[in-house]
Amino acid sequence: MESSNTQINFADFQQLIRKMYHQKDVARGIDGTFMWLMEEVGELATALRSGTQEERLGEFADVLAWLCTIANVAEIDLNEAILRKYGTGCPGCNKLACVCPDEEKP
Repeated sequence: MESSNTQINFADFQQLIRKMYHQKDVARGIDGTFMWLMEEVGELATALRSGTQEERLGEFADVLAWLCTIANVAEIDLNEAILRKYGTGCPGCNKLACVCPDEEKP
C-alpha cells in the first residue's frame, strides 16, 4: 500500500484486517482480542500525553485495527454499525451538529 496518496474506506479496512489476521483472531477469541484492544487504547493514551505525532499516528492506526479485529471476531460489520448509529446525526438529539447538553453523553 502506498503512503499519503492512497485512501481506504472503513469497510475496506475491516476487510483488509480480516484477510491478514482472521484465523489468528478467531483462535484468540473475543476476550483475548478485547484485551489487545485495551492495551492499544492504553498505548494511544500514552502517545496523546507525551508521544510524537508519528507515535500518535501509529497508535490511532493500531486502535482502529484492533477494533476491526474484534468486530470481525464478533461478526459485526462496522460500516453498518456506524451508519445505523450515526448515519442521520447525533443519536441523542438527531442533529448533524450536536446540541445535547454537555452533561449528557450523546
